Amino acid sequence: MCTAAVYQTKDVYFGRTLDNGVSYGEEIVVTPRNYCFHFTCMGTVKHHYAMIGTAHLEDGYPLYYDAVNEKGLGMAGLNFVGNAHYQKEEEGKENVAVFELIPWILGQCGSVEEAKKLFMRMNLTDTRFRGNLPAAQLHWMISDRNQSVTIESVQEGIRIHENPVGVLTNNPPFEEQMFQLNNYMHLSPKEPTNHFSDKLKLQAYCLGMGALGMPGDLSSQSRFIRAAFVKMNSVSGDSEEESVSQFFHILGSVDQQRGCCETKDGTFETTIYTSCCNMSRGVYYYTTYENHQITAVDLYRENLNGRCLACFPLIREEMIRRQN
Repeated sequence: MCTAAVYQTKDVYFGRTLDNGVSYGEEIVVTPRNYCFHFTCMGTVKHHYAMIGTAHLEDGYPLYYDAVNEKGLGMAGLNFVGNAHYQKEEEGKENVAVFELIPWILGQCGSVEEAKKLFMRMNLTDTRFRGNLPAAQLHWMISDRNQSVTIESVQEGIRIHENPVGVLTNNPPFEEQMFQLNNYMHLSPKEPTNHFSDKLKLQAYCLGMGALGMPGDLSSQSRFIRAAFVKMNSVSGDSEEESVSQFFHILGSVDQQRGCCETKDGTFETTIYTSCCNMSRGVYYYTTYENHQITAVDLYRENLNGRCLACFPLIREEMIRRQN
């Protein structure tokens, strides 16, 4: 269970939470322009846009969960279990496996519009990275400075949905997530007025009652509504510190606390990490469940014309700043 968002002040910030019951050793990975991607059906790509994001490294290959490229295009994959549907290889199409999708898009697209055109030629396949790694059931949010879209590969084919709220969670499908916002059009950051009856002297007895009725549970639909409300009403200064802080507060509204969401195997989902990337500057910020201090990795401090990945293990231990 995860949540992704994009937020704009002076710059644009893209990130997500990764909520799961177990970590797979995620790292911050910088892929330089000359790292060779060997695609299953599309051959070898030796030169592409550089990118930074969180990935699981498998045999030296970055299996990205989310990433942003040097052109300012961001992409995140979120669980879409039960609704995702992929195809077998199809002649005449650009056949791309699910695990290859983020580098395939970010390696050659500089904008959402370019990505949309690429999807029109694409056939998304269920090819496995390895026999013991089944194709993840995902849908994706792709954003740049100007717009966001949600990509869903379903039984009917690949669907591209405009995403005006710049938020994505898991199930149900995105059109249903958006439709449910109609049930919450009464939510407001302002103090409510009495519409119940003009015969009763009703009044707000505390701050925040304009948002009364906003769902607080951990389901993906409720998280979508909550994250959308917080993001659409967020106010922040334009400085980097204020913008980054506000972004983490937006996604903090949907944090998963250990013990509140039990999985079938008896573990508990937690927010393993939260990311926030300044898409304009290529600085990737993150926190982890045990470490709330914000850590930054700068895309442009690495050799982007190199061939080798630059990897940074997540700092997971809590770092407490003592004042006395």
